[in-house]
Amino acid sequence: MSEISTKPYLLRAIYEWCTDSGYTPYLAVKVDSATTVPMEYVRKGEIILNISYGATSGLKMDNDAIHFRARFNGVSRELYIPVQNVLAIYANENGQGMAFEVNVTAAEMPAPAASAEEASAPALSAVPAKVDAPAETTGAPDGDDEPPKKGGRPTLTRIK
Repeated sequence: MSEISTKPYLLRAIYEWCTDSGYTPYLAVKVDSATTVPMEYVRKGEIILNISYGATSGLKMDNDAIHFRARFNGVSRELYIPVQNVLAIYANENGQGMAFEVNVTAAEMPAPAASAEEASAPALSAVPAKVDAPAETTGAPDGDDEPPKKGGRPTLTRIK
């Protein structure tokens, strides 16, 4: 199993800190073919974006990408930024935030190829129905065979 990156979690945490503190969160992004941003605002392969609540619509920060709508010169645009391409997130007012190294952008990642191992990987299949076999009795109670308690819906007890 591949290790889960901490980067999207840190991005969300800094974003939340900025908004809770009354700061304006900005995102510095390395632009490549995997990003969807207004290219007329890209400088030296990078773009700086205001991702505050008032500047965006439908902001969603997933583990793989950040996507939202924003207006540029009065025209609404749909933006898509792979988390891998984020260079930094910071508060515009004081510059506090976090910078990240971007060695390989999302567009430079090799496409996943099906290897021979993956082709022969185990797959799900139907399990035959259980045949009732005579139960062996050992005399010790086995908690798995107890019938569920009757009494209707579960209840929540408040403890103060």
